Amino acid sequence: MRLPECPFFLFGMGKRRKLLYRRGELLDALTAEVLRTWDVAEERIDSSEYRVELSLRDGSLVRLSEDEQGAWLEAAGERELLSEAPVRLPRFEGHPQAGLLRGLHQELLVNLVDGKPTPNLVVYPKPWLRDGAMVAMCLEKTGNLSLIEEWVMGLDDPFDRNNGMEEADNLGQALYLVSLFSDKSHPLVERLLGLLGRFERDRHIVGLTDGAEHPVYQTKWLKLGLRRLGLDDPHEIPEVYDSYSALFWMDFREAHIEGPPFSKDAGELYPYLTWAEAHFHGWDPPMHLCNPAYPHTWEAQASQADYPRMGIICDEYVSRRIAAPHTWHAAEAFPYLLARQWGPAQHDGLRRVLGPPAQVSNG
Repeated sequence: MRLPECPFFLFGMGKRRKLLYRRGELLDALTAEVLRTWDVAEERIDSSEYRVELSLRDGSLVRLSEDEQGAWLEAAGERELLSEAPVRLPRFEGHPQAGLLRGLHQELLVNLVDGKPTPNLVVYPKPWLRDGAMVAMCLEKTGNLSLIEEWVMGLDDPFDRNNGMEEADNLGQALYLVSLFSDKSHPLVERLLGLLGRFERDRHIVGLTDGAEHPVYQTKWLKLGLRRLGLDDPHEIPEVYDSYSALFWMDFREAHIEGPPFSKDAGELYPYLTWAEAHFHGWDPPMHLCNPAYPHTWEAQASQADYPRMGIICDEYVSRRIAAPHTWHAAEAFPYLLARQWGPAQHDGLRRVLGPPAQVSNG
């Protein structure tokens, strides 16, 4: 998908204040308060280095950047700390897509609002358990899991209800998240186990996820959560076709009945579907579904996103109903690329498949 040509960059990884640079302005990304303005002749956005460099019409230079300590503004020989909170930012040295991995990691971290993993901080005010579980898997790999600990430990409902219903996959996702910081004594666990009977059919669970039944996907999530907490698990993954089965690449790969892949149109709108599917099957990474310049990830035409809020960036995002960056997209592309580098020997063709590192974006 071609994203709108209106360059911007978000700052505020982890628990830092969320800041937006766009068209010579620095704003609070959540309130739209204008914090700084510049008369810009040229801008250079480098997502792999978390940096925006501005050449002003008066000949001076301004740099906005982020590192493990905080977000910074450098101008006129002064360096000002805009927001401070620690994060870990591995460089992924030696990986043929190290720059892209850093960019994807940034898009995961910047969408954490008050320690809660929102799909996109602009159009989604609340975290989603599914996106949160996928983000957690990435944060665990980069030493940033503690950033969401308070949110997870405070969970008191096994459903996020963001699609206006109690979705069955949330049960396993909630258990998995709790397992990262606690054990079966967490109060959410007892409540959740008491609800299982409502979803159990034969020896699996089934309910709605994204408006349809996905018993394989839902049962796989449940089994992962139960096993992580050391709980009894009498459930069996049903031997039925489920279009969402290939979205669960983390375990239970043998429990899968083949069917048609996600359509090209679905992949363009919801690229996390195609990335997850490729990860599951070991297919070549769908690099066409990862924007070479910032933002790298997106979601379009989703039912629950408040797209008018994307007007803070530009009107084309609103009219085309696109939100970018997007955490589920990033949380699928990131671990897939990471696993291909250090995975089994059969994936040694990674460099041939991926090609050269992503190019720096120029404004």
